[in-house]
Amino acid sequence: MFPNAVDIHTEDYCVFGLATCFLKGEDGLEQVEVIEPIPSAALEAILKGIPTSYQLACAKSLSAIFRDDSLVIPPEFPENAQFCEEFTDRAIAATRTYKSSPGAQTHIPLGGSRQNFNFSLEKKRVLNAVNVVRTEDNVKQHPHTHKSL
Repeated sequence: MFPNAVDIHTEDYCVFGLATCFLKGEDGLEQVEVIEPIPSAALEAILKGIPTSYQLACAKSLSAIFRDDSLVIPPEFPENAQFCEEFTDRAIAATRTYKSSPGAQTHIPLGGSRQNFNFSLEKKRVLNAVNVVRTEDNVKQHPHTHKSL
């Protein structure tokens, strides 16, 4: 099923989160619900109470989402949710974090979910933001920074 990742199997464990993100448009910001794989280190930080855009996290085997070369939205997620960009690659990478740290799988048992996060939209995640670098953004360095003294 994953030809570029022979170490990953459909029965492997991964956590998938429902994030509230935004798209920048002509009329301002539009709110969107995005399904993303959550790596084990990020899940542990979220569980410690850092503010997060995740409303929900579900522990699933990959077969619950990857079926017959297509992606299936699990029943815990809203039907209007969309998968993040590069979802398959990110799911493979996140799955590897749980394989290398099996203790992280105890935070949410397979088939289970959690919603008691420190959910916050104070710092909005804008998915299509463009970072424009200008000459004025350059920081002046001391003249001796790159000299051997």
